[in-house]
Formats: sequence, C-alpha cells, structure tokens
Amino acid sequence: QKEETAEEKPAEENKEEAPKEEEKPNPPPPEISSPQDVVAASTSETNPAPEEENNQPLANKEDPPTETAKYKAETGKSTELIINNLELRSLSGDHNRIGYDLVDPMPFLYVRVVKAKVANKEPACPLHAKIVIGTHSIKTKTQIDRDWDQVFAFDKERLNSSSLEVSVWTEEGKNEEAPSSLVESCLGTVPFDLQEVPKRVPPDSPLAPQWYSLESESETGNDVMVAVWVGTQADEAFQEAWQSDSGGLIPETRAKVYLSPKLWYLRLTVIQTQDLQLDLVSEAKVRSPEIFVKALLGAQLFKTSRTQVGSAWNEDLVFVAAEPFEPFLVVKVEDASNGQSVGEVKIHVSTIDRRTDDKTEVKSRWFNLIGGENKPYAGRIHVRVCLEGGYHVLDEAAHVTSDVRATAKQLTKPPIGLLDVGIRGANNLLPWIRTRTILDQFNPHWNEQYTWDVYDPSTVLTIGVFDNGRYKGDKDVSIGKVRIRLSTLDTNKVYRNSYTLTVLSPDGAKKMGEIEIAIRFCCSSWLSLIQAYGSPMLPRMHHVSPLGPAQQDILRYTAMRIVTARLARSEPALGQEVVQFMLDSDTHVWSMRRSKANWFRVVGCLSRVASLVRWLDEIRTWVHPPTTVLVHGLLVAAVVCSHLVLPTIFMYAFLILALRLRYCRRIPYNVESRLSYVDVVSPDELDEEFDEFPTNKSSDTIRIRYDRLRALASRVQTLLGDVAVQGERLEALFSWKDPRATGILLVFCLFVSLLFYLVPLKVLVLGVGFYYIRHPRFRDDMPSIPINFFRRLPSLSDQIM
Repeated sequence: QKEETAEEKPAEENKEEAPKEEEKPNPPPPEISSPQDVVAASTSETNPAPEEENNQPLANKEDPPTETAKYKAETGKSTELIINNLELRSLSGDHNRIGYDLVDPMPFLYVRVVKAKVANKEPACPLHAKIVIGTHSIKTKTQIDRDWDQVFAFDKERLNSSSLEVSVWTEEGKNEEAPSSLVESCLGTVPFDLQEVPKRVPPDSPLAPQWYSLESESETGNDVMVAVWVGTQADEAFQEAWQSDSGGLIPETRAKVYLSPKLWYLRLTVIQTQDLQLDLVSEAKVRSPEIFVKALLGAQLFKTSRTQVGSAWNEDLVFVAAEPFEPFLVVKVEDASNGQSVGEVKIHVSTIDRRTDDKTEVKSRWFNLIGGENKPYAGRIHVRVCLEGGYHVLDEAAHVTSDVRATAKQLTKPPIGLLDVGIRGANNLLPWIRTRTILDQFNPHWNEQYTWDVYDPSTVLTIGVFDNGRYKGDKDVSIGKVRIRLSTLDTNKVYRNSYTLTVLSPDGAKKMGEIEIAIRFCCSSWLSLIQAYGSPMLPRMHHVSPLGPAQQDILRYTAMRIVTARLARSEPALGQEVVQFMLDSDTHVWSMRRSKANWFRVVGCLSRVASLVRWLDEIRTWVHPPTTVLVHGLLVAAVVCSHLVLPTIFMYAFLILALRLRYCRRIPYNVESRLSYVDVVSPDELDEEFDEFPTNKSSDTIRIRYDRLRALASRVQTLLGDVAVQGERLEALFSWKDPRATGILLVFCLFVSLLFYLVPLKVLVLGVGFYYIRHPRFRDDMPSIPINFFRRLPSLSDQIM
C-alpha cells in the first residue's frame, strides 16, 4: 500500500522515558524544501544497495521439525511476554533523546552478518549464511569471498520463538551443466537467546560485530562475525536492512523520496522577420502572403497569429521548461498559404538568459533561418527569449497548492516554521487491499515521521494512500486521500486523529478504511507568520506581468504532464496514476456532482445574508413586537449617539468571535464526503464523470445525458438573463431610454437634494427608519412604489432574438 509522504526524521525513545524539557535532537533531520518538492515516499528513506537488489535473498517459511513442536508451544507464552512487552532502553542510560515523538516506536530484531572464516575449505568455495527464528528462515547472498555484510530486520510481532540461530553453509558441486547437482553442507551454527540480546536506541554507538565459533560435530575452527541487537525503526541500519514486514529488498516496497523537477517559464517574444526567402509558387498565388511562427520545446507547440510578410508580431509564447532542460527550442517560420516551412532555427536552452523580475531587460537577438539542405539561408528572425525565474510554475490545482515560491532561489524567503507529520497506521482496510510496506495486513502500522520546511501558512498538505501494485507489475490503485490546510492548525500543537479514506468510482463512493496521522506545525518566527497573512501568495511577477486565465490553465496542465513524465522515469517508477491523483489533474472535467456541490456552496455562503434579510423582514412586519420595539429604541440611540455606532459594531464583532472560539473545531479539516455530494449522486451521473475523452458510450446514453445537460443549461441561461435585466434597468434609468422614467428621477433628485439641505440628517434617518418599521396597520399589501417603478424600466431582453 502506497502512501504519499516525505522525509524521515530521527527516532526517539518512549515518551515516558523522554521528558520534553530535556529533549535534544540528535542527529538533526535533513529537511525538504516544501511539500511540493516531495511527491511520494514509501516506508524507509533510501533504496537498497544495488548489489543487494541484484542478489535479493528470499524469505522462506520452513515448517519446524516435528520433534520441536512441543518445545515451541511451551516457549510461545514466554516469547510473547519478552517481545511484546519489550522496553528499549539506551545502553548509555540517557533517555532524554528526540526522535519519533509523533509515532510509536516499533521494536525490530536486527541481525548483521558480516563475514566468515573457514579453516578447511578452499578459498573459492561459495558460502552463504542462514538465519532461523522459529518458522522464519532467511539466507544471505552466496559469496565466494565470504564477506556478506548484510543486515536483517525482523518485526517483533511476527517472532514466534525465543531463540535465534545463525548458520553458515557451503555450496559444492555447482556447475552450469548440472545445476541440480548442488549440495549444501552446514559448517556450524551459533545460537542466541533473545532474552540476552542487547537493546540499542540511537544515538547510541552501533554495536560492534563479534566473532563467534560455529558449533558443529564434523567441522571445527570455523567462525562467523555477527552482531545481534534489538532496536526500533529509527535505527541507522533500518534503511539498508532486509525487512521482514515489507517483502525483503523489493525496490517497489522500499521508501523513496521523489523530488519534483524544477520548473521554469520560458518566454519567447516573436518580434519580426526579415529577408524571408519564400517559395515562388506562394508569391505567384498570393501577392501578400501570410506567415506565422511556430515554436516547439519538447512536446509543447505554440503558434503566433498570421500576419503579412514584413509586419511585426510582438507576441509572447510561454512554455514550461523542466531541469534538466530540453536541448533546443525550435523556432519555425511557415507559409500560411501552403503550410510549408520557410526556415527554422534551433536555440540552445542552456544559453538562454534568466531573469528574476520585470526590471531586468532581456536583449533581443537576431537568428538566421535555415531552410534546408539546399537553402542554408532563408532569412532572419528577431526574437527575445528568457527563462522567467520570478514566477511560480503552477502544477497543482490552485485551491490545494502545496508551494507558492518563485523558481529563482534568490527570491525565496526564509521558512516560517516546520511541519512534522507522523504516519502511524491504517485501520479496517477492506480485505482485498494490501498495504504498501507491511504486506498481508489489514491494519498496518508504519510509525514513520517526516518533516518539511514551511514557507507559507496557506499551503496544503496532501497525503494519498494507494494499494501498491508495482511490485507485482500492476498499477497502483488509489485508496483515499487526506488534505490538511496548514493555516487551520494551531502552532506547536500535536494533532492525532484518524481520517476516513473514501474513494470515488463509477459504482459510487466507497469507504476503504481509516488512516491515523499525527501532525504538528512548529512556528520558528511568530512575526513572520503574521506578516505572511498580509503578503500576496504568489510572487511579484504574477501581479506586475500576469498571465491570462486561459494561458494559466494550459501551462498548468503542461506542467502536470512534465512532472508525471519525469517521475515515471525514476527508479522505481512513480506511476502516472499516482502523480495525477495527487495533483488533482481531473478538476477541469465536467461533473454534475461537482456542479451541484459548487451550487450548494454558493447557497451556503448566501445563507447568512438570507437570514439577515428574513430577520429584518420579521422586524418590519412586527412578527415579534418586543423585538421591533427594542429596534426602535436602538435606532433612536444610534441617531443621538452616532459617534458610538462604529465602536459598538466592532466591539460586537469582537465579542461574537471570542465566544465562537469555544466552539471551533479542534480537528483539522479533511476531504468531506457530504460536502462533495458523493452519497446523493445518481449512478448515471457518476458514470458520466468517469467517462473518457472521446466518449465510448452508446448513442442512447449520450442523448439522455445531452438532454439532461440542456435542461440544466436552460436554467442557468434564465438565471443569467435575470441578472442582466437588473443591470440593464439601472443603466436605462440614467440613459433616458424611458424619457418619462428618467424625468421622474430628475425631479426626485432635485427634491431630495433640497430636503437634505433643509432638514437635519438625524431627523431624516429617524423618519426613514420609523417609516420602514411602521406597524402593519399603516402598511399596504401591494409592492412599494420604488419596486413598481424599477420593474417598469426597459431592458435589452426584448431585443434578443
């Protein structure tokens, strides 16, 4: 099961043994620049050594001998007591160490087999070591030089014996013609009692391996160098060890930090061309032929508008470039009449100038166009090209972005804090799901901790959980996603919660289980954190030289494709389905469910305004006479003491906000199924949401969906028309489209100006207020005069065909 995380922190001892006031970090955790820089990681930090990957030891479960069954049954109870109640105490006695303070320590039995000395065997004889713990057996690589230096980590929950045996075996008779003639013989065994195994917790020094004599009835003088200890998942050897709970040394189940490629905007300004050597046929057919410029960077292609020969474009073409860059930016000039290329030039991307702001002037350059083998000179083109480092290249949906820093490092501000995330485990995963690291478990426990630098509090942490199918040659299947906005977290506070994992499929929403996460946002500078709320989210170039909305969308999807392609070339590869799921690449796809969710979001935002309007209408209609009488008194007080109105309003807002602090939600917000309307959507609407482009549905299904979309669009069309009518009526009132209505307004404005000049403002306010909340006995049931007047104003609806 795959899980989107980032970088691992060093381990610590049990919380009870490590008081916080005496904690000191050792060793300091390496930091990752931002949540965007790390797309995904697995259980441990580093890949296994290439030598071990090519010669992976295989774990085999061997049936115990029949004569030992009784002994194992008798020792099972004591073994459970020893292992499950294991207390990992530091050898130095100092328990005040920092480590995995957000997760639980997981005891592992470590066995390091270094090398062997054989007295009576030839130097070229291949040897391997075998480790047996109860029903579990594992062997090292077969080496002729007798130097293995391999580490094996056994999960304490799977140990079913209180003894450990390390044996050395020789392989004789192995040849290419008869590989089945291999004969293994044991040179001796070294037993270990797990009750006597030392415990080690970093930063204690590693245990030095020791020579042990191999006990054998037939062989003597043979030794093996072994180190055995009990540690946690924070042990330095854990990264390179064969792990019993993650399938050994399978690369697809190991931890890996995937760095997102560094993205730049490449701006090409096409100015003009000169001395173009056009085809004679084109000149004969068209007196003033039209041409356009086409630019290519990798798979990206953009064109300028068409213009006549000799005219200037002054158009900007913006590309997304990822380090390491594509070798060339190809600029072509083509004849619009026949589509043939006039000439082209290749610009080395590595030679392109870089700028960080709009104040730096980029020099324009002339390039000679090459028409082909028979036309070494086809004219000249005048362009200005640069790499824009002052922008942040968006490769995520804007509402869930994880990083907003500019591409250029010199524009990056210092971090305002650290984000610690502890991935504790998952619960109640469905039976057909298998976890990423802990194989064949429905309630896996990772207990891994990671950290990021935080540069902006409005960024979002995204954690995705996947069923790892890469090690079986299949694709990864999404199980669920957790999103947490950092601005919703209190600083220096630990949140430990379980989040429901829900996945949406054409069959509907399905709960896949829960993931338990511990998270902490540590602020290093409170002043910088407060200042961040007043600064713009995106860099300066996004505001002084903004990109258009349509252009931003195109560049965002281009950046997504580049990131997906680059990470797919990693080893082990991070699947396209994983990156697209994490970056929300399908937010632009039409969905009836999302449309309903957005509509009800708008309704929810306007519900407060609707409640205020209803409350005023109840006061105006005397639904609650005591409240209306109280409003009369407040109106008089506001008019008499007008200088206290604004202080009273803000003090009231202060008290309301202070009282609401008691009822604020203490759990970080996550993806919510009810808000997403996944439980009330119809099956056909879900099937439409997951439909491909182009559609592969039958004509009847397409007709039904098209009719449904037309019905929805008709209501939207009517709503837009009603909104336009109100604005057009207001505009018609001041443009004399209805001379009588505008004349009435003219006389009314003159009368009101005289009224405001002669009557004090306080008297007018009291009069208007009392008139508005007058008793229903003095009120007419028909619409008021201003409403009748406004409804009679003309609009452009009668001019629409």
